[in-house]
Amino acid sequence: MRVVVAPDSFGGTLTAPEAARAIAEGWAQQAPDDDLVLAPMADGGPGFVAVLHQALDGDLVVETVPGPYGDPVPVTWLKAGGTAYIESAQACGLDLSDRREPLVASTYGVGRLLLGVLDTGVSRIVMGLGGSATNDGGAGLLAALGATADVPLDQGPEAMSGVATVDVGPARERLSGVELVIAADVDTVLLGMFGATKTFGPQKGLDEEQIIRVDGILDRYVDAVCGTAPSDRRVADEKGSGAAGGLGFALRVLDGRVTSGIDLVTEAVGLPALAASADLVVTGEGRYDFSSRSGKVVFGVAQVAAAAARPCVVVAGQVDVGAREMRAMGVESAYGAADVVGLDHSLEEPYPSLVALAHRVARTWSRG
Repeated sequence: MRVVVAPDSFGGTLTAPEAARAIAEGWAQQAPDDDLVLAPMADGGPGFVAVLHQALDGDLVVETVPGPYGDPVPVTWLKAGGTAYIESAQACGLDLSDRREPLVASTYGVGRLLLGVLDTGVSRIVMGLGGSATNDGGAGLLAALGATADVPLDQGPEAMSGVATVDVGPARERLSGVELVIAADVDTVLLGMFGATKTFGPQKGLDEEQIIRVDGILDRYVDAVCGTAPSDRRVADEKGSGAAGGLGFALRVLDGRVTSGIDLVTEAVGLPALAASADLVVTGEGRYDFSSRSGKVVFGVAQVAAAAARPCVVVAGQVDVGAREMRAMGVESAYGAADVVGLDHSLEEPYPSLVALAHRVARTWSRG
């Protein structure tokens, strides 16, 4: 039996390659004769560069830039041919700090990283978005590229209160002649009930009152950047503008083209061909819930498996999806490590917990 193992990273506890190895280890304990093909995945968030490096080879470049709160952080990006692959979470990610202060968190470091990449002369930049600690609408990135305003753009949304004018001309000029591709992990818009702040603000540390205030600040920011006419503001309503706390919006303003991060990685890894040659596809993530359907790895892998007419099962740290929602995503069954070893143990010992879960799942799904 041939099994393709294609998980995402597990919420800051396991990288995608580590998760794939753990699943394979547990599976092999139960079914040693099965042929296991490891294909770690990413959707634009954490692990994006590592997965693409494994698939595309190329050269890794290490730089140091300001993190979301200004502290220096090391960032690794990939140069393959004339294309640079960047993972914004390495410069503004939620996992970089225990602080949860999105009112002052900035994407300035992402812009500084972009400047360093541009200096190498690449003709195409693919930036993965996801897992950010920021909610500044990409204002910090614009500032790093030379944009100016009547308020500070590099100190988080709180400092942008009352913004009236923003000149993005210098930032556009800096990117002239370079193709910019936005690999987003969600299709969220920037503002409103289904926008970036309302949807992802709570996990970054915003309470309900702050969500309303920040969304109002970003609304004025859109006016300042784009103009007040509905046709001018349309970019804020386009899918992916809310990715990474609105970093997608800033990149769209700079003429970036949005694509699905999982689709891009799927193509680079060659997942459709792998799935077509397999009997079963196994994917996974830290928490499998309804949000997994919005541009995430699990949903993307399940769709590839469905197109190849192969069953897909999910192994996760926790499973919060019912059978009906699961089927709608193209998933046959889902299994949570928390249900096998307990929630605390699954968080404290993620690797052995995933090994134990995969061992149990193999009992059901391996023909061996």
